[in-house]
Amino acid sequence: MPTILVADDDANIRELVCLFLRNDGFDIAEAVDGKDALAIYASRPIDLVILDIMMPIMDGWALCKELRRANPDLPLLMLTARGETWEKVKGFELGTDDYLTKPFDPLEMMARVKALLKRYKIGSTQSIRFGNITLDHQSYKVLRGQDSLTLPLKEFELLYKLSSTPGQVYTREQLIEQIWGIDYAGDERTIDVHIKRLRERFADAPDFRIETVRGLGYRLEVSE
Repeated sequence: MPTILVADDDANIRELVCLFLRNDGFDIAEAVDGKDALAIYASRPIDLVILDIMMPIMDGWALCKELRRANPDLPLLMLTARGETWEKVKGFELGTDDYLTKPFDPLEMMARVKALLKRYKIGSTQSIRFGNITLDHQSYKVLRGQDSLTLPLKEFELLYKLSSTPGQVYTREQLIEQIWGIDYAGDERTIDVHIKRLRERFADAPDFRIETVRGLGYRLEVSE
């Protein structure tokens, strides 16, 4: 099932939200503020974020902006105790997808979560298939026909990201931000190392190739 990150400094709200999400079978990650949420997002795959506006250290406005910068396709549902129109407008301008005002009906929240996942085509069996290759995001395994291959997490995430949009060029900076996280302090050349390892692992695979786009970054091309 998809993993949902719930960021809210109110323990009671977090408990309520997580209770309904878990009862529906979702995997959950919890954060007490925006900074905590960014650290969690950088450490594990997250499919949707439910975030409160009024949080200490880093509020929901700043968190929304950072998450959207890191991943333009991450579904975001914003919670707030206020309902002023200007706040909704600001939230949408920063990149939130939907808005829910406290107190809210948990059943309405669940409906909005499922609608966002459907909109972004994030299902319970997240997999990508091309040719004889299948990438299973739940098990983090690669299937080549009947053979199963387990990759290191970052290699899998890198291959999954590139193969999710074949032909699209990703810069090293984009890949670092979306896979290693915006707080990653290492060298961007780590992307080159992981690309090299993937190429070596799949040197004999006719189904795809990872191309270098000089001066830009990388793209994955699927064989016809």
